[in-house]
Amino acid sequence: MAQAVALGAIRAVYPPQCISCGALVSSDFGLCGSCWRDTPFITGPCCHLCGTPVADDSASQAADLRCEDCHATDRNWQAGRAVMLYRDKGRSLVLALKRGDRLDLAQPMAGWLARAAGPLLTGGMLIAPMPLHRWRLFRRQFNQAALLSAGLAQRVGLDHCPDLLIRARATGSQEGRTREARFAALEGAITIAPRQATRIQGRAVLLVDDVMTSGASFTAAAAACHAAGAARVSVLALARVAKDA
Repeated sequence: MAQAVALGAIRAVYPPQCISCGALVSSDFGLCGSCWRDTPFITGPCCHLCGTPVADDSASQAADLRCEDCHATDRNWQAGRAVMLYRDKGRSLVLALKRGDRLDLAQPMAGWLARAAGPLLTGGMLIAPMPLHRWRLFRRQFNQAALLSAGLAQRVGLDHCPDLLIRARATGSQEGRTREARFAALEGAITIAPRQATRIQGRAVLLVDDVMTSGASFTAAAAACHAAGAARVSVLALARVAKDA
C-alpha cells in the first residue's frame, strides 16, 4: 500500500511522458499516438533474412520471403528481423540512443526488439551484441548494441554474452562506402573471444545491432559464429536501412 501511494505521488509530480516528444502518455517509456504513427515500425509481411517489408501475394510463401537485397546477396545467417525502418522518427530515435544523449531509450527499445524477435527465438539460444573496436568503445564509453541485447535477453529469459565477439581491427565508419567496400572492410574483422569459444558450440545464436545497412557487419559476425561451431545464426536489428521502403 505504502509503495503504491509513493508511486502515485511520484507520478503526480513526474507524470509519464512520450519518449520522443515529451507529451503526456498513460504509461512510462511509451510513445504518444502522434509519435507512434510517425515511427516506421515494420508490420506485415517482411523479408525472412533481414526484416525489410515485402509485398506478398501468397501467404503460404511467407516463411521464405526475401527482399531485393537478400535475393542479390548470399546471406550466411539463417533468419533475421528488424523493428523499424531507419528513417523519419525511427532514425531520430536510433541516433538519440547511439549518440549517448538518451540511454534511457534502451529499455523501451528492448521491448520492441523482444516483439520483433519472436519468430527467431529458440530454447537455449545465446544472445550477443555486435562489437565495437576497443578504441571506439573507449571513446564512446558504451556499446549501444550491448545495451539493447542485454535488455532483450532479460525480457525473453535467454543467456546473454556481451563479450562473445571481438572486433579485431578498426574498420572506420562505413558511411559513404559502396556495398562492395563495406563487405571488404569487414571481412575477417570480427572474431570469437577465445574465452567464450566453448559457449557457442552447438548453440543457436542471435546477433543484435542497432542498425543494419548492407549487412556486412552481420556477415562478418555470422561467419565467426559458424566457424566456432554455432548450430544456427539469426540476426536482429533495431532499424533497417531499406531503399524504396
